[in-house]
Amino acid sequence: MISVKVTYTVKPDFVQKNQENINLFMVDFKKMNTNEFSYVSYICGDGKTFVHLSHYKNEDIQNRLLQVPSFLSFQKQRDDSGLENLPQIEIMQVVASSGDIFNG
Repeated sequence: MISVKVTYTVKPDFVQKNQENINLFMVDFKKMNTNEFSYVSYICGDGKTFVHLSHYKNEDIQNRLLQVPSFLSFQKQRDDSGLENLPQIEIMQVVASSGDIFNG
């Protein structure tokens, strides 16, 4: 399993557009086999820092998600917006969970 945390801060005038772009790629993600991955996006208390937490069953599903056109568009628009803080990517390992992350 692969677990990834991405944290970044957008400028205040890009918050709404970033949220819209996240919602667009989430619609496409929901059309996929969600038994193979979990992807959650959060906005922090400052109203402009976003955290994305993802769990992938394997590298194949991770690569498929990272190539979804709406996700690529989200990344490009985010990066072109003039970020306050560049994305910080952390690869993590699950220590324990209250339940199975994947059904199957």
